[in-house]
Amino acid sequence: MFYSLTGTIIDITDNTIAVQVGPIAYECMVSRVDAFLMGEERTVYCYEVENESEHYLCGFPSKSEKTAFTLLTSVKGIGPKTALSALKETTPDALYRAITANNTAYLKKLPGIGAKAASQIILDLRGHLAAEVGKKRNKVDPSQFDEVRDALKSLGFKIKLIDEALSSIDTPNLNNEEILKLALRRLRKGGVQ
Repeated sequence: MFYSLTGTIIDITDNTIAVQVGPIAYECMVSRVDAFLMGEERTVYCYEVENESEHYLCGFPSKSEKTAFTLLTSVKGIGPKTALSALKETTPDALYRAITANNTAYLKKLPGIGAKAASQIILDLRGHLAAEVGKKRNKVDPSQFDEVRDALKSLGFKIKLIDEALSSIDTPNLNNEEILKLALRRLRKGGVQ
């Protein structure tokens, strides 16, 4: 079982990246190729898919996106490719907010997610996520992120990358300036590490 790969991004296609780790290059299916840059040194969080007809790696720019993927694939009827397609159009935080708010309309807009799948996602994951979101809220005041998000948007960063960077920050008692510095550090590395 693969947890992560740390190496150089040597190829990017429409839906895959290749990560050179020593003498071996690993191909990973990804939800968003724009989260990776050619030639960058990068840690890619991985999930190995192996069944009777397929064997491949899925790659993620952050642990939070990998977690969102594994949660989605735990839902009856949601396979790895559907989960990757869905994550192409959302962030883990936006997905979790939709689930905890019982927002089937938002979920149905995601590729490969119909009304039945949206209801199943909420049924299977809502209680689990409500507990997790509660834990995170005890650590960091989410209203601080709104101000930092606005500041980062004004600097020209893409909202998906901003949300990835902010979702990885869970250190308690930070002020806005400290959150901004941490987020900028992650964004300047080419995404969330």
